[in-house]
Amino acid sequence: MKRTWFLTILLLILLAACQSQTAVAPTPFPTAAPPSPAIQPTLPKPTTPPPDPTSEPATPTPETAVSLLPAPTLFTYGWDDREPFRAGLIASAQPILDQLPGAPVYHLIFAVDDALTSLAGQLEVYYTNQEKQPLDRVYFHLFPNLLGGEMGVENVRLNGETAVTAAQLNQTILEITLADPLLPGGQIIISMDFTTQIPTESGRNYGIFATVDEIMALSHFYPMLAVFDDEGWHIAPASESGDVVYADSSFFLVRATLPADVTAATSGVRLERDFVDDRQHLVYAAGPARDFYMAASSRYELVSQTVGETTLNSFALAELEDGATAVLDTAAAALEIYGRRFAPYPYTELDIVSTPTLALGVEYPGIFANTLNIYNLNGDIRGTPNAIYLESTTVHEAAHQWFYSLVGNDQLNEPWLDESLAQYATWLYYLDRYGSDAADGFYQSLESRWDRIDRAEIPIGQPVDAYPGAEYSGIIYGRGPLFVRELADSMGQTAFDDFLRDYFVAFQWQIVDTEGFKSLAEQHCDCDLTDLFQRWVYTQ
Repeated sequence: MKRTWFLTILLLILLAACQSQTAVAPTPFPTAAPPSPAIQPTLPKPTTPPPDPTSEPATPTPETAVSLLPAPTLFTYGWDDREPFRAGLIASAQPILDQLPGAPVYHLIFAVDDALTSLAGQLEVYYTNQEKQPLDRVYFHLFPNLLGGEMGVENVRLNGETAVTAAQLNQTILEITLADPLLPGGQIIISMDFTTQIPTESGRNYGIFATVDEIMALSHFYPMLAVFDDEGWHIAPASESGDVVYADSSFFLVRATLPADVTAATSGVRLERDFVDDRQHLVYAAGPARDFYMAASSRYELVSQTVGETTLNSFALAELEDGATAVLDTAAAALEIYGRRFAPYPYTELDIVSTPTLALGVEYPGIFANTLNIYNLNGDIRGTPNAIYLESTTVHEAAHQWFYSLVGNDQLNEPWLDESLAQYATWLYYLDRYGSDAADGFYQSLESRWDRIDRAEIPIGQPVDAYPGAEYSGIIYGRGPLFVRELADSMGQTAFDDFLRDYFVAFQWQIVDTEGFKSLAEQHCDCDLTDLFQRWVYTQ
Protein backbone atom coordinates (compact mmCIF):
# COMPACT_ATOMS: atom_id res chain seq x y z
CA MET A 1 0.00 0.00 0.00
CA LYS A 2 1.40 3.36 -0.96
CA ARG A 3 2.16 5.68 1.95
CA THR A 4 2.93 9.18 0.64
CA TRP A 5 4.31 10.45 3.93
CA PHE A 6 7.26 8.18 3.46
CA LEU A 7 8.57 10.51 0.78
CA THR A 8 9.58 12.93 3.53
CA ILE A 9 12.18 10.35 4.45
CA LEU A 10 14.16 11.44 1.38
CA LEU A 11 16.00 14.34 2.99
CA LEU A 12 15.04 14.56 6.63
CA ILE A 13 15.07 11.13 8.26
CA LEU A 14 17.96 10.57 10.62
CA LEU A 15 18.93 7.36 12.24
CA ALA A 16 20.64 6.65 15.51
CA ALA A 17 24.09 7.55 16.75
CA CYS A 18 25.42 9.55 13.86
CA GLN A 19 26.20 13.01 15.28
CA SER A 20 29.23 14.08 17.28
CA GLN A 21 28.62 15.92 20.54
CA THR A 22 30.73 18.22 22.68
CA ALA A 23 32.99 16.18 24.91
CA VAL A 24 33.16 16.42 28.69
CA ALA A 25 36.66 15.75 29.99
CA PRO A 26 36.86 12.67 32.23
CA THR A 27 37.77 13.04 35.88
CA PRO A 28 40.77 10.81 36.65
CA PHE A 29 40.69 8.57 39.73
CA PRO A 30 43.71 8.41 42.05
CA THR A 31 45.90 5.38 41.72
CA ALA A 32 49.00 4.28 43.56
CA ALA A 33 50.58 2.78 40.46
CA PRO A 34 51.84 5.31 37.87
CA PRO A 35 50.82 4.90 34.24
CA SER A 36 53.26 3.07 32.00
CA PRO A 37 54.33 5.19 29.02
CA ALA A 38 55.09 2.03 27.06
CA ILE A 39 51.44 1.10 26.62
CA GLN A 40 50.01 1.82 23.17
CA PRO A 41 46.31 1.99 22.20
CA THR A 42 46.44 -1.53 20.73
CA LEU A 43 49.03 -3.59 22.55
CA PRO A 44 51.22 -6.08 20.70
CA LYS A 45 50.71 -9.74 21.26
CA PRO A 46 52.75 -11.20 24.15
CA THR A 47 56.14 -12.48 23.16
CA THR A 48 56.27 -15.28 25.74
CA PRO A 49 57.04 -18.43 23.74
CA PRO A 50 54.48 -21.22 23.83
CA PRO A 51 55.27 -23.99 26.32
CA ASP A 52 57.19 -27.06 25.23
CA PRO A 53 54.54 -29.74 24.71
CA THR A 54 56.88 -32.33 26.25
CA SER A 55 57.36 -30.38 29.46
CA GLU A 56 55.32 -30.45 32.67
CA PRO A 57 52.85 -29.30 33.75
CA ALA A 58 50.60 -29.81 30.76
CA THR A 59 48.26 -27.09 29.58
CA PRO A 60 45.28 -27.18 31.97
CA THR A 61 41.89 -28.14 30.69
CA PRO A 62 38.83 -26.25 31.86
CA GLU A 63 37.90 -29.20 34.12
CA THR A 64 41.27 -29.40 35.89
CA ALA A 65 41.69 -25.63 36.12
CA VAL A 66 38.26 -24.99 37.65
CA SER A 67 38.98 -27.27 40.61
CA LEU A 68 41.93 -25.06 41.57
CA LEU A 69 40.01 -21.78 41.40
CA PRO A 70 38.24 -19.95 44.21
CA ALA A 71 34.51 -20.58 44.37
CA PRO A 72 32.17 -17.68 43.61
CA THR A 73 31.48 -15.43 46.59
CA LEU A 74 28.86 -13.02 45.18
CA PHE A 75 26.41 -15.72 43.96
CA THR A 76 25.80 -19.34 44.85
CA TYR A 77 25.81 -20.41 41.19
CA GLY A 78 28.99 -22.15 40.04
CA TRP A 79 31.14 -20.59 37.34
CA ASP A 80 30.01 -23.09 34.71
CA ASP A 81 26.37 -23.20 35.77
CA ARG A 82 24.33 -22.00 32.78
CA GLU A 83 20.88 -22.68 34.27
CA PRO A 84 20.25 -19.05 35.35
CA PHE A 85 20.51 -17.99 31.71
CA ARG A 86 18.02 -20.49 30.32
CA ALA A 87 15.02 -18.29 31.13
CA GLY A 88 16.42 -15.51 28.96
CA LEU A 89 16.72 -17.59 25.77
CA ILE A 90 13.99 -18.91 23.49
CA ALA A 91 13.90 -22.70 23.11
CA SER A 92 15.80 -22.82 19.80
CA ALA A 93 18.61 -20.63 21.22
CA GLN A 94 19.18 -22.61 24.42
CA PRO A 95 21.69 -25.10 22.92
CA ILE A 96 24.22 -22.25 22.86
CA LEU A 97 24.48 -22.60 26.64
CA ASP A 98 26.57 -25.74 26.09
CA GLN A 99 28.63 -24.28 23.25
CA LEU A 100 30.51 -21.35 24.83
CA PRO A 101 32.58 -22.99 27.59
CA GLY A 102 35.30 -20.33 27.45
CA ALA A 103 33.05 -17.27 27.52
CA PRO A 104 33.79 -14.84 30.38
CA VAL A 105 31.40 -14.97 33.33
CA TYR A 106 30.68 -11.76 35.24
CA HIS A 107 29.29 -11.84 38.78
CA LEU A 108 28.38 -8.24 39.58
CA ILE A 109 26.66 -6.62 42.56
CA PHE A 110 26.12 -2.89 43.04
CA ALA A 111 24.00 -0.40 44.98
CA VAL A 112 22.81 2.95 43.63
CA ASP A 113 22.19 5.96 45.86
CA ASP A 114 18.80 7.69 46.18
CA ALA A 115 19.80 10.50 43.81
CA LEU A 116 20.81 8.01 41.08
CA THR A 117 24.18 9.72 40.78
CA SER A 118 26.62 7.23 42.32
CA LEU A 119 27.03 3.54 42.92
CA ALA A 120 29.38 1.14 44.66
CA GLY A 121 29.92 -2.44 43.64
CA GLN A 122 31.93 -5.64 43.58
CA LEU A 123 32.92 -7.67 40.57
CA GLU A 124 34.18 -11.22 40.08
CA VAL A 125 35.10 -12.39 36.58
CA TYR A 126 35.82 -15.96 35.53
CA TYR A 127 38.25 -15.52 32.64
CA THR A 128 39.52 -18.22 30.27
CA ASN A 129 42.48 -17.73 27.96
CA GLN A 130 40.91 -18.69 24.63
CA GLU A 131 43.99 -17.71 22.64
CA LYS A 132 46.74 -19.95 21.29
CA GLN A 133 49.47 -18.36 23.40
CA PRO A 134 50.11 -17.54 27.04
CA LEU A 135 48.95 -14.19 28.41
CA ASP A 136 51.01 -12.25 30.93
CA ARG A 137 48.40 -9.58 31.72
CA VAL A 138 44.72 -8.74 31.40
CA TYR A 139 43.03 -5.38 30.74
CA PHE A 140 39.73 -3.85 31.79
CA HIS A 141 38.05 -0.75 30.37
CA LEU A 142 37.01 1.87 32.93
CA PHE A 143 34.51 3.60 30.66
CA PRO A 144 33.07 6.09 33.19
CA ASN A 145 36.44 7.87 33.16
CA LEU A 146 36.03 8.32 29.39
CA LEU A 147 32.36 9.30 29.43
CA GLY A 148 32.33 12.24 31.85
CA GLY A 149 31.96 10.35 35.11
CA GLU A 150 34.49 8.92 37.52
CA MET A 151 35.40 5.35 38.43
CA GLY A 152 37.68 4.18 41.22
CA VAL A 153 38.93 0.60 41.56
CA GLU A 154 40.59 -1.05 44.54
CA ASN A 155 41.25 -4.42 46.15
CA VAL A 156 42.05 -6.10 42.82
CA ARG A 157 42.78 -9.78 43.32
CA LEU A 158 43.77 -12.76 41.16
CA ASN A 159 42.54 -16.10 42.51
CA GLY A 160 42.22 -14.41 45.90
CA GLU A 161 45.73 -12.95 45.94
CA THR A 162 46.55 -9.23 45.72
CA ALA A 163 47.27 -8.26 42.11
CA VAL A 164 49.79 -5.86 40.60
CA THR A 165 47.85 -3.17 38.72
CA ALA A 166 48.41 0.08 36.85
CA ALA A 167 46.12 2.69 35.33
CA GLN A 168 46.62 3.47 31.64
CA LEU A 169 45.43 6.01 29.08
CA ASN A 170 44.14 8.74 31.38
CA GLN A 171 42.71 6.27 33.88
CA THR A 172 40.45 4.63 31.27
CA ILE A 173 42.25 1.26 31.33
CA LEU A 174 43.15 -1.00 34.25
CA GLU A 175 46.17 -3.21 33.59
CA ILE A 176 46.49 -6.35 35.72
CA THR A 177 49.82 -8.18 35.62
CA LEU A 178 49.57 -11.94 36.08
CA ALA A 179 51.95 -13.55 38.54
CA ASP A 180 52.45 -16.44 36.10
CA PRO A 181 51.57 -16.59 32.39
CA LEU A 182 48.04 -17.84 31.81
CA LEU A 183 48.38 -20.77 29.44
CA PRO A 184 45.91 -21.49 26.63
CA GLY A 185 42.81 -23.02 28.19
CA GLY A 186 43.74 -21.81 31.65
CA GLN A 187 41.35 -19.86 33.89
CA ILE A 188 41.65 -17.22 36.57
CA ILE A 189 39.23 -15.43 38.86
CA ILE A 190 39.63 -11.66 38.81
CA SER A 191 37.88 -9.71 41.55
CA MET A 192 37.74 -6.04 42.51
CA ASP A 193 35.71 -3.37 44.28
CA PHE A 194 34.66 -0.26 42.41
CA THR A 195 32.83 3.02 42.81
CA THR A 196 31.22 4.98 39.99
CA GLN A 197 30.14 8.62 39.91
CA ILE A 198 27.43 9.28 37.32
CA PRO A 199 27.44 12.69 35.57
CA THR A 200 24.31 14.81 35.85
CA GLU A 201 24.55 16.39 32.43
CA SER A 202 24.87 14.86 28.99
CA GLY A 203 28.51 14.49 28.04
CA ARG A 204 30.41 12.88 25.23
CA ASN A 205 29.27 9.97 23.07
CA TYR A 206 25.69 11.27 22.99
CA GLY A 207 25.17 11.35 26.74
CA ILE A 208 24.81 7.58 26.99
CA PHE A 209 26.11 7.56 30.60
CA ALA A 210 24.33 10.16 32.74
CA THR A 211 21.44 10.89 35.10
CA VAL A 212 19.35 13.61 33.47
CA ASP A 213 15.66 14.49 34.00
CA GLU A 214 15.48 11.88 36.80
CA ILE A 215 16.44 9.12 34.34
CA MET A 216 19.62 7.15 35.01
CA ALA A 217 21.30 5.67 31.91
CA LEU A 218 24.04 3.25 32.95
CA SER A 219 26.13 2.47 29.90
CA HIS A 220 29.34 0.52 30.60
CA PHE A 221 29.31 1.50 34.31
CA TYR A 222 31.36 -1.47 35.59
CA PRO A 223 34.98 -2.58 34.86
CA MET A 224 34.72 -4.35 31.50
CA LEU A 225 37.13 -6.86 29.97
CA ALA A 226 39.01 -5.71 26.90
CA VAL A 227 39.13 -7.94 23.82
CA PHE A 228 42.25 -9.85 22.85
CA ASP A 229 42.37 -10.87 19.17
CA ASP A 230 44.97 -11.41 16.46
CA GLU A 231 46.07 -7.77 16.85
CA GLY A 232 46.61 -8.08 20.61
CA TRP A 233 44.71 -6.30 23.38
CA HIS A 234 42.25 -3.63 22.24
CA ILE A 235 42.35 -0.77 24.71
CA ALA A 236 42.22 2.26 22.42
CA PRO A 237 39.94 5.06 23.67
CA ALA A 238 36.78 5.34 21.61
CA SER A 239 36.04 8.24 19.31
CA GLU A 240 33.34 10.71 20.34
CA SER A 241 31.37 9.54 17.31
CA GLY A 242 30.02 6.03 17.19
CA ASP A 243 29.94 3.30 19.79
CA VAL A 244 32.52 2.74 22.51
CA VAL A 245 32.38 -1.02 23.09
CA TYR A 246 34.12 -3.91 21.36
CA ALA A 247 33.35 -6.98 23.47
CA ASP A 248 33.18 -10.77 23.53
CA SER A 249 29.99 -12.65 24.30
CA SER A 250 29.81 -13.21 28.05
CA PHE A 251 27.45 -14.30 30.82
CA PHE A 252 26.28 -11.83 33.48
CA LEU A 253 24.74 -12.47 36.88
CA VAL A 254 23.85 -9.12 38.42
CA ARG A 255 22.39 -8.07 41.77
CA ALA A 256 21.32 -4.42 41.90
CA THR A 257 20.06 -2.43 44.88
CA LEU A 258 17.98 0.61 43.92
CA PRO A 259 15.50 3.03 45.51
CA ALA A 260 12.15 1.26 45.92
CA ASP A 261 10.23 3.72 43.72
CA VAL A 262 12.44 3.22 40.68
CA THR A 263 11.49 1.14 37.63
CA ALA A 264 14.50 -0.46 35.94
CA ALA A 265 15.03 -1.77 32.40
CA THR A 266 18.06 -3.94 31.74
CA SER A 267 19.74 -6.45 29.53
CA GLY A 268 18.63 -10.01 30.27
CA VAL A 269 15.74 -11.12 32.48
CA ARG A 270 14.91 -10.49 36.11
CA LEU A 271 15.16 -13.59 38.30
CA GLU A 272 14.35 -12.08 41.71
CA ARG A 273 12.92 -8.93 43.26
CA ASP A 274 12.35 -8.11 46.92
CA PHE A 275 11.89 -4.96 49.00
CA VAL A 276 13.50 -4.01 52.29
CA ASP A 277 12.34 -0.69 53.69
CA ASP A 278 12.83 1.91 50.96
CA ARG A 279 15.17 -0.19 48.83
CA GLN A 280 14.62 -2.92 46.27
CA HIS A 281 16.98 -5.79 45.50
CA LEU A 282 16.91 -7.23 41.98
CA VAL A 283 18.78 -10.15 40.42
CA TYR A 284 19.25 -10.41 36.66
CA ALA A 285 20.74 -12.98 34.29
CA ALA A 286 21.95 -11.93 30.85
CA GLY A 287 23.82 -14.06 28.39
CA PRO A 288 25.24 -14.67 26.01
CA ALA A 289 25.59 -10.88 25.84
CA ARG A 290 28.36 -8.45 25.01
CA ASP A 291 27.44 -5.95 27.74
CA PHE A 292 25.05 -5.32 30.61
CA TYR A 293 22.98 -2.11 30.47
CA MET A 294 20.50 -0.53 32.85
CA ALA A 295 18.23 2.49 32.66
CA ALA A 296 16.06 3.42 35.63
CA SER A 297 13.64 6.12 36.71
CA SER A 298 10.73 6.72 39.09
CA ARG A 299 8.98 8.39 36.12
CA TYR A 300 8.82 5.30 33.91
CA GLU A 301 5.57 3.60 32.97
CA LEU A 302 5.65 0.19 31.28
CA VAL A 303 3.59 -1.16 28.40
CA SER A 304 4.19 -4.67 27.05
CA GLN A 305 3.14 -7.20 24.47
CA THR A 306 4.21 -10.71 23.54
CA VAL A 307 5.47 -11.83 20.15
CA GLY A 308 6.02 -15.57 19.96
CA GLU A 309 8.36 -16.51 22.81
CA THR A 310 9.51 -12.90 23.36
CA THR A 311 8.02 -10.24 25.62
CA LEU A 312 8.45 -6.69 24.34
CA ASN A 313 8.65 -4.02 27.07
CA SER A 314 8.45 -0.31 26.31
CA PHE A 315 9.47 2.15 29.07
CA ALA A 316 8.52 5.81 28.78
CA LEU A 317 7.09 8.69 30.79
CA ALA A 318 3.39 8.45 31.58
CA GLU A 319 2.53 11.41 29.36
CA LEU A 320 4.25 9.69 26.41
CA GLU A 321 2.29 6.45 26.51
CA ASP A 322 1.14 6.83 22.89
CA GLY A 323 4.75 6.89 21.75
CA ALA A 324 5.63 3.93 23.97
CA THR A 325 2.77 1.93 22.46
CA ALA A 326 3.78 2.87 18.92
CA VAL A 327 7.26 1.58 19.68
CA LEU A 328 5.81 -1.82 20.58
CA ASP A 329 3.99 -2.06 17.25
CA THR A 330 7.14 -1.17 15.31
CA ALA A 331 9.42 -3.47 17.31
CA ALA A 332 7.01 -6.39 16.91
CA ALA A 333 6.99 -5.95 13.13
CA ALA A 334 10.79 -5.63 13.03
CA LEU A 335 11.30 -8.82 15.05
CA GLU A 336 9.00 -10.73 12.71
CA ILE A 337 10.74 -9.43 9.57
CA TYR A 338 14.28 -9.87 10.85
CA GLY A 339 13.49 -13.24 12.41
CA ARG A 340 12.26 -14.47 9.05
CA ARG A 341 15.06 -12.94 6.97
CA PHE A 342 18.04 -13.49 9.30
CA ALA A 343 17.49 -15.69 12.35
CA PRO A 344 14.99 -15.84 15.21
CA TYR A 345 15.49 -13.20 17.89
CA PRO A 346 17.27 -15.29 20.57
CA TYR A 347 16.08 -13.68 23.80
CA THR A 348 12.77 -14.05 25.64
CA GLU A 349 12.73 -10.32 26.33
CA LEU A 350 13.44 -7.12 24.41
CA ASP A 351 13.29 -3.81 26.28
CA ILE A 352 12.98 -0.42 24.60
CA VAL A 353 13.67 2.45 26.97
CA SER A 354 13.37 6.20 26.46
CA THR A 355 16.27 8.28 27.78
CA PRO A 356 17.57 11.83 27.25
CA THR A 357 20.37 10.54 24.99
CA LEU A 358 21.54 13.07 22.40
CA ALA A 359 21.52 10.35 19.76
CA LEU A 360 18.22 9.22 18.31
CA GLY A 361 18.97 5.73 19.59
CA VAL A 362 21.70 3.53 21.05
CA GLU A 363 21.86 -0.27 21.05
CA TYR A 364 22.70 -2.77 23.80
CA PRO A 365 22.16 -6.55 24.04
CA GLY A 366 18.49 -7.30 24.62
CA ILE A 367 17.65 -3.63 25.11
CA PHE A 368 18.02 -0.32 23.32
CA ALA A 369 17.42 3.33 24.12
CA ASN A 370 15.46 5.84 22.04
CA THR A 371 15.70 9.53 22.77
CA LEU A 372 12.79 11.04 24.72
CA ASN A 373 12.52 13.84 22.13
CA ILE A 374 10.70 11.69 19.58
CA TYR A 375 8.05 10.04 21.81
CA ASN A 376 5.55 12.90 21.54
CA LEU A 377 3.63 11.81 18.46
CA ASN A 378 2.09 15.26 18.09
CA GLY A 379 5.49 16.89 17.76
CA ASP A 380 8.01 17.23 14.98
CA ILE A 381 11.67 18.02 14.38
CA ARG A 382 12.18 20.73 11.79
CA GLY A 383 8.87 19.84 10.15
CA THR A 384 9.27 16.08 10.09
CA PRO A 385 6.75 14.25 12.34
CA ASN A 386 8.20 12.54 15.38
CA ALA A 387 6.33 9.40 14.33
CA ILE A 388 8.73 9.00 11.38
CA TYR A 389 11.78 9.40 13.58
CA LEU A 390 10.39 7.04 16.23
CA GLU A 391 9.67 4.27 13.73
CA SER A 392 12.94 4.51 11.81
CA THR A 393 15.03 4.74 14.98
CA THR A 394 13.29 1.78 16.59
CA VAL A 395 13.76 -0.33 13.46
CA HIS A 396 17.45 0.55 13.14
CA GLU A 397 18.20 -0.18 16.79
CA ALA A 398 16.21 -3.42 16.63
CA ALA A 399 18.43 -4.48 13.70
CA HIS A 400 21.45 -4.18 16.00
CA GLN A 401 20.12 -7.14 17.97
CA TRP A 402 21.38 -9.13 14.97
CA PHE A 403 24.21 -6.90 13.66
CA TYR A 404 26.27 -6.28 16.83
CA SER A 405 24.60 -8.46 19.48
CA LEU A 406 24.09 -11.86 17.83
CA VAL A 407 27.06 -11.43 15.47
CA GLY A 408 29.67 -9.08 16.90
CA ASN A 409 32.32 -6.93 15.29
CA ASP A 410 34.95 -4.38 16.21
CA GLN A 411 32.66 -1.35 16.38
CA LEU A 412 35.58 1.06 16.75
CA ASN A 413 37.65 -0.17 13.80
CA GLU A 414 35.04 -1.69 11.45
CA PRO A 415 31.79 0.15 12.21
CA TRP A 416 30.33 -0.61 8.78
CA LEU A 417 29.80 -4.24 9.82
CA ASP A 418 27.08 -3.27 12.25
CA GLU A 419 25.91 0.25 11.33
CA SER A 420 25.81 -0.10 7.53
CA LEU A 421 24.18 -3.52 7.79
CA ALA A 422 21.63 -2.20 10.28
CA GLN A 423 20.80 0.53 7.76
CA TYR A 424 20.34 -2.07 5.04
CA ALA A 425 18.12 -4.08 7.39
CA THR A 426 16.03 -0.94 7.96
CA TRP A 427 15.50 -0.70 4.18
CA LEU A 428 14.33 -4.34 4.22
CA TYR A 429 11.84 -3.48 6.98
CA TYR A 430 10.25 -0.73 4.91
CA LEU A 431 10.22 -2.98 1.86
CA ASP A 432 8.57 -5.91 3.63
CA ARG A 433 6.12 -3.96 5.75
CA TYR A 434 5.02 -1.16 3.41
CA GLY A 435 6.21 -2.02 -0.09
CA SER A 436 8.51 -0.56 -2.72
CA ASP A 437 7.39 3.09 -2.46
CA ALA A 438 8.37 3.33 1.20
CA ALA A 439 11.57 1.36 0.60
CA ASP A 440 12.50 3.67 -2.29
CA GLY A 441 11.93 6.70 -0.08
CA PHE A 442 14.24 5.31 2.57
CA TYR A 443 16.82 4.32 -0.04
CA GLN A 444 16.85 7.90 -1.34
CA SER A 445 17.50 9.12 2.21
CA LEU A 446 20.63 6.96 2.24
CA GLU A 447 21.76 8.55 -1.00
CA SER A 448 21.10 12.01 0.42
CA ARG A 449 23.43 11.27 3.33
CA TRP A 450 26.19 10.49 0.86
CA ASP A 451 25.24 13.57 -1.19
CA ARG A 452 25.95 15.78 1.84
CA ILE A 453 29.64 14.97 1.45
CA ASP A 454 29.53 15.25 -2.34
CA ARG A 455 29.50 11.46 -2.85
CA ALA A 456 33.11 11.23 -1.75
CA GLU A 457 34.39 7.75 -2.58
CA ILE A 458 35.85 7.23 0.88
CA PRO A 459 36.22 3.54 1.84
CA ILE A 460 33.57 2.32 4.25
CA GLY A 461 35.94 -0.11 5.99
CA GLN A 462 37.87 2.41 8.08
CA PRO A 463 37.84 3.06 11.87
CA VAL A 464 35.35 5.54 13.31
CA ASP A 465 38.00 8.17 14.00
CA ALA A 466 39.06 8.14 10.32
CA TYR A 467 35.83 9.97 9.41
CA PRO A 468 35.93 13.62 10.53
CA GLY A 469 32.82 15.77 10.77
CA ALA A 470 29.96 14.74 8.48
CA GLU A 471 31.99 11.93 6.88
CA TYR A 472 31.01 9.42 9.56
CA SER A 473 27.31 9.83 8.84
CA GLY A 474 27.78 10.16 5.09
CA ILE A 475 29.99 7.11 4.69
CA ILE A 476 28.92 4.64 7.37
CA TYR A 477 25.19 5.44 7.37
CA GLY A 478 24.92 6.50 3.72
CA ARG A 479 27.50 4.97 1.41
CA GLY A 480 27.81 1.83 3.55
CA PRO A 481 24.26 0.53 3.10
CA LEU A 482 24.41 1.48 -0.58
CA PHE A 483 27.37 -0.88 -0.86
CA VAL A 484 25.39 -3.66 0.81
CA ARG A 485 22.61 -3.12 -1.74
CA GLU A 486 25.21 -3.22 -4.53
CA LEU A 487 26.62 -6.44 -3.06
CA ALA A 488 23.16 -8.01 -3.07
CA ASP A 489 22.67 -7.03 -6.72
CA SER A 490 26.09 -8.42 -7.65
CA MET A 491 25.53 -11.75 -5.87
CA GLY A 492 21.89 -12.02 -6.86
CA GLN A 493 19.19 -11.35 -4.29
CA THR A 494 18.44 -15.01 -3.62
CA ALA A 495 22.11 -15.86 -3.03
CA PHE A 496 22.51 -12.77 -0.84
CA ASP A 497 19.46 -13.60 1.26
CA ASP A 498 20.77 -17.14 1.76
CA PHE A 499 24.17 -15.69 2.68
CA LEU A 500 22.69 -13.46 5.40
CA ARG A 501 20.82 -16.39 6.94
CA ASP A 502 24.01 -18.47 6.92
CA TYR A 503 25.95 -15.49 8.33
CA PHE A 504 24.03 -15.78 11.60
CA VAL A 505 24.56 -19.53 11.73
CA ALA A 506 28.28 -19.37 11.01
CA PHE A 507 29.14 -16.46 13.32
CA GLN A 508 26.51 -16.46 16.07
CA TRP A 509 27.87 -15.05 19.36
CA GLN A 510 31.30 -14.68 17.75
CA ILE A 511 33.16 -11.69 16.30
CA VAL A 512 33.43 -11.31 12.53
CA ASP A 513 35.70 -9.03 10.50
CA THR A 514 35.48 -7.78 6.92
CA GLU A 515 37.43 -10.71 5.52
CA GLY A 516 35.19 -13.22 7.27
CA PHE A 517 32.12 -11.46 5.87
CA LYS A 518 33.59 -11.39 2.35
CA SER A 519 34.75 -15.01 2.42
CA LEU A 520 31.33 -16.34 3.40
CA ALA A 521 29.64 -14.17 0.76
CA GLU A 522 31.99 -15.54 -1.91
CA GLN A 523 31.10 -19.09 -0.91
CA HIS A 524 27.43 -18.32 -1.50
CA CYS A 525 27.85 -16.65 -4.86
CA ASP A 526 30.76 -18.86 -6.00
CA CYS A 527 32.45 -15.68 -7.21
CA ASP A 528 35.35 -13.35 -6.47
CA LEU A 529 34.16 -10.14 -4.80
CA THR A 530 37.58 -8.55 -4.46
CA ASP A 531 37.04 -5.85 -7.08
CA LEU A 532 33.72 -4.83 -5.53
CA PHE A 533 35.23 -4.63 -2.05
CA GLN A 534 38.19 -2.75 -3.49
CA ARG A 535 35.88 -0.04 -4.86
CA TRP A 536 33.74 0.33 -1.77
CA VAL A 537 35.34 -1.10 1.39
CA TYR A 538 39.11 -1.30 1.41
CA THR A 539 41.42 1.56 2.25
CA GLN A 540 43.44 2.37 -0.85
